[in-house]
Amino acid sequence: MQHMEPEVVASAEHEREGRPAATSSHDTVVPFDNRIQVLILQHPQERDRTLGTAGLTVRHFRHAILKVGLSWPSLTKIVLYLGSAKAAQLAPDREVVVLNRKGEPESNQDVLLRDIEGVVLLDGNWSQAKALWWRNAWMLKCRRVILGPRRPSRYGQLRREPRRDSLATIEAAAMLVSRLENRPEIEAALTASFEKMLAQISNQ
Repeated sequence: MQHMEPEVVASAEHEREGRPAATSSHDTVVPFDNRIQVLILQHPQERDRTLGTAGLTVRHFRHAILKVGLSWPSLTKIVLYLGSAKAAQLAPDREVVVLNRKGEPESNQDVLLRDIEGVVLLDGNWSQAKALWWRNAWMLKCRRVILGPRRPSRYGQLRREPRRDSLATIEAAAMLVSRLENRPEIEAALTASFEKMLAQISNQ
C-alpha cells in the first residue's frame, strides 16, 4: 500500500496535513522507508505544545501523515488509543495487544498483527485524545491496539502522564512500528531523537 486512504480529509477548519516545515541544517533525521503506514490525528489544542512529538514522529517515516482537527468522515484501518484497558493485565507476556470491540484480547494475535497495513495514533493529552475518539464514530469499527511498555515514558517530570503505561506519541509509534516490522532500529532511532529533544528543552 503506497498511500493513505483518500477519504481521510479533516472537517475542522484548523486542519493541517503533511509534514512540518523544514528544520535546521544540523537536523540529522533520516526517514525510514516504513511498510506500516502511520497516520497521526492531532487535537488542535495540542499543536503548540513545546513538548509535543507528533511533528518529530512523522519526520522519521517516509509513509506518515500528520492531520490536525477534531473530526474526519471515515477510516478503515487500526486505532491506537490508550483507553481503560491495560496490556499488562490482559496479556502480560505481550507488548502489543489487539482487542476486540468488547475490549478483550483477540485470540489470533499474531495473525492479526501480521495483517496490519497502517496505524492511527491520537495525539493529545488524555482528555483531548478521548475527545478525538468519541467525535469520530468510525473508530469504533476499527481494530484497537494497546501497548504494554517495559518502562515509563521518557517525559519523566517534564510532562505528567495519567498512567505509568502512557507514552509520548513518538514512543508509541516507535514501539508499535518497530514490533510490527521487526526492526528494532526504528525504535532506537526515534528514542534517540526524543531524548535529544528532551535534553535540549531541559537545558533551556
